[in-house]
Amino acid sequence: MGEIEAAVPVQRAVEADPRIPAVPGFARRAYPKEPGGPQSPRGAGKALRERVPRSSHASLVLPGGRPDAVRAVEESNRGRVPELTPIRVGRMAAAPFAFLRGSAGLMAHDLVGTPVTGVAAQLCGDAHAANFGLYGDARGNLVIDLNDFDETVSGPWEWDLKRLATSLVLAGREAGADEETCRRGAYDTVGAYRRTMRLLAKLPALDAWNAIADEELVSHTDARDLLGTLERVSEKARNNTSARFAAKSTEESGDGGRRFVDAPPVLRRAPDTEAAAVAAGLGDYLGTVSSDRVPLLARYAIHDVAFRVVGTGSVGTRSYVVLLLDHRGEPLVLQVKEARPSVLAPHLPAAGFEVPEVEHEGRRVVLGQKRMQVVSDILLGWTTVDGRPFQVRQFRNRKGSVDPAALAADQVDDYGRMTGALLARAHAHSADPRLIAGYCGKNDELDDAVAAFAVTYADRTEADHAELVRAIAAGRTAAERGV
Repeated sequence: MGEIEAAVPVQRAVEADPRIPAVPGFARRAYPKEPGGPQSPRGAGKALRERVPRSSHASLVLPGGRPDAVRAVEESNRGRVPELTPIRVGRMAAAPFAFLRGSAGLMAHDLVGTPVTGVAAQLCGDAHAANFGLYGDARGNLVIDLNDFDETVSGPWEWDLKRLATSLVLAGREAGADEETCRRGAYDTVGAYRRTMRLLAKLPALDAWNAIADEELVSHTDARDLLGTLERVSEKARNNTSARFAAKSTEESGDGGRRFVDAPPVLRRAPDTEAAAVAAGLGDYLGTVSSDRVPLLARYAIHDVAFRVVGTGSVGTRSYVVLLLDHRGEPLVLQVKEARPSVLAPHLPAAGFEVPEVEHEGRRVVLGQKRMQVVSDILLGWTTVDGRPFQVRQFRNRKGSVDPAALAADQVDDYGRMTGALLARAHAHSADPRLIAGYCGKNDELDDAVAAFAVTYADRTEADHAELVRAIAAGRTAAERGV
């Protein structure tokens, strides 16, 4: 980490003041004299190595009763729009990395048998390499962070890290990198996570919370080979706006407004009853956004609603785009996306983690996102439409992303280091970085172990993908390619 690691003074013992009572939700006033002492968070993390050796993370023992790839995909399709599931299957069949993107639930099932320290963090739940990207903040500046939280839940931090490392191996293989480069991508991902967590553990709490500004990310992770790629993605992201989407996807409606134009199977105008239900749901949504944003939204009128197919893992969920226009006819497009229960939730108890009762799945997604990102969409909220929970967010909010499977071989490790650092920052918002840093340590024992796991699980994913492709060829399951 070199020049950006700040020297941190040793904490002195502070006697509790009898005038100030202990207040729930705040830390105790007394601190250990040494930040690495046995009673400190760092010392507690280091002690966890005795129960869960870092080298043990290399192991993968698949649990009994594991569903085959086709059954896993079919089970994950339950509750989705039936006519869209062939599109989802077709996208998953495109490549092993695409299969991984659509099989977060299957991987969670497999991770149950892997070692965990018992330290909980707010998880992305689907932290593969394509779920990081650029988006605009309230001032229109671009930030980079995790950007998909459909599966977010509190759970073992190791699960996110292992999924990210595995995705780097698969993306590297698809990009044509040799096996050592792919393994190195996973190894560097974990190394960046570990070093970043150690950095955050040394900083004052407020500085750690907002650490590693985006302009420092490339130098922090030594990802200079990515500079050209990031600049191209940034330029494209700046033009990826509601106005641009509306210009391509809408037409004048004849009454001074605009309406969506059908572009099947990806986009279709919603029938009147369906559109009315979605529009009505935005009334409840207003009660979930920050109150200072309500006057902003009040300056827009709802003009049209369309159903739009999204993602790989999300294909078949109910997802709408809502066209709003201001007094000048300038558009704002909101996405109203169905929020299904996290696919990780059924597997957490077997790993020793409690699953809290979820009040509303859309609320779970929004709060999880806010807990992990440094800067979040200012219009995030949630609602219910026809009894189903939805999240609401801006659509085409200057979003841009790197396709990890299209990287040059010498960029795979750079991208791994960048995403590993971002994941550490996100986890440190909910888990004490001193505790995780104490466990991860200074050497590369964890890096080697998780990289070995990633290669093994990438092989498993390739076998699952091949099984799905054979099932499609045999007519066992329907798939629609190229959509």
